Amino acid sequence: MTQQKELFTPIVPGKVGMYVCGVTAYDLSHLGHARAAVSFDLLYRYLEHLKCEVTYVRNFTDVDDKIIRRANDLGENPLSLSNRYCQEYLVDMADLQCLPPTYQPRVSDHMEQIKDMITQIINNDCAYVVEGDVFFAVEKSPNYGRLSGQRLENNRAGERVAVDSRKRNPADFALWKAAKAGEPSWDSPWGPGRPGWHIECSAMSAHYLSSKFDIHGGGIDLIFPHHENEIAQSCAACQDSNVSYWMHNGHVTNNNEKMSKSLGNFFTIRQITERYHPLALRHFLISAHYRSPLNYSVLQLDSASDAVFYIYQTLQDCEVALSPFQEHGKTARINPAAEDCINKLRDEFHARMSDDLNTSHILTGAFQDALKFINSSLNMLKQPKQQQLSLIESLRKIENEVKEVLRILGLLPPGAYSEVLQQLKDKALKRAELTEEDVLQLIEERAAARKNKDFSKSDQIRADLTRKGIALMDMGKETIWRPCVPVEQEQEAPPAEKEKKPAATGEEQKA
Repeated sequence: MTQQKELFTPIVPGKVGMYVCGVTAYDLSHLGHARAAVSFDLLYRYLEHLKCEVTYVRNFTDVDDKIIRRANDLGENPLSLSNRYCQEYLVDMADLQCLPPTYQPRVSDHMEQIKDMITQIINNDCAYVVEGDVFFAVEKSPNYGRLSGQRLENNRAGERVAVDSRKRNPADFALWKAAKAGEPSWDSPWGPGRPGWHIECSAMSAHYLSSKFDIHGGGIDLIFPHHENEIAQSCAACQDSNVSYWMHNGHVTNNNEKMSKSLGNFFTIRQITERYHPLALRHFLISAHYRSPLNYSVLQLDSASDAVFYIYQTLQDCEVALSPFQEHGKTARINPAAEDCINKLRDEFHARMSDDLNTSHILTGAFQDALKFINSSLNMLKQPKQQQLSLIESLRKIENEVKEVLRILGLLPPGAYSEVLQQLKDKALKRAELTEEDVLQLIEERAAARKNKDFSKSDQIRADLTRKGIALMDMGKETIWRPCVPVEQEQEAPPAEKEKKPAATGEEQKA
């Protein structure tokens, strides 16, 4: 509301009430929906990490003009259609490792709360009834426009409704719509009908969090008219209604234009996760500050996939290297370099997250230093016994700190590292339009070419694979492969993008 960062102080110390506008369920969700969900999942996770008791509410709009139109086109019941896409959305959220909110209310299950709030607004002389429709009288809201900065005289009637000559003011908006043939409807004091778009969030947030709560979130496109209208109708129903902090995530853009279903320039979450691991997509979605625009590109997704592969490979190598020492009963003091590494990682992570969830470089800097420490230390486990004990303990502590950062960010894999690494390799093969057998065959052909001193052919095989996102790594007498950023795209990347790429391990540098 103040258009600046504010120190977060919850209404009740240690407890946080948070309401986030969810999806209108009439189709598979796209990257814009994924970004909103991941942004507020990050906030949810971080507040819980700070030992706050969070009540997180994210709604489903399952009664809406778009749902009705789509259902009519398909010859399907609107509530059946929306229920199907609510379930599909939950599958996407699980893939992206978004924690389930405390409550996920649907409009169709909260008609009584919605009608009660509309009744209260009418009783407070802030709404009027016309032929079974109920309109909110915007002129009754003296502070209308304070969130968006929109002046009342410049306001449109709203994004989802046409101007109605029966309105007292063109900016007035529908709280209740009279029933029409072929549309779902519910009985009400004003006749059968269904809610307008905005009233649902006012009613459901008040029901689950009371009229005063801490955080209201959503996409930046919801500031006006949706959130502006929410404020007006909530205050009209209850004079003491108040949201302490408003938070809005930026758009996902495609060629710097907002990605949306209405513009037809969107990619669904499923279309992306068909080719990229969901954790690579999550990494991409937190790579920019949540309030900034995030421009979609294949290069960004390739870089994110490469980054998470490097992280999980490092943790897998560490886990394997430490496994012989799991039964070692003795512990030792960690070495000073490790202690410094842990402190820097912890301090940098919390400083950035506490600064309005500044995730744009959260997995660079001290985080990368921690991964480098692990990689450079693994070959040193053959040291004299006392030094070895200190190094083992140092690696364990750094590994745990890295995992804690990943856990809070929602990037810690649910299963074994080997499993997620194989999944990342499978996605890379799909993008390259190759099978693992194809790659192994090419590795054999390259080995034969090298044996015959046909280095031109061996170099060509390697270059062809690198262009497809497959990197060959010579490890002594053995050659293995791993995913990489396809070389042409890497060359076309601006310098800032190249700097984001994780530092190579010793083996990668040799390769």
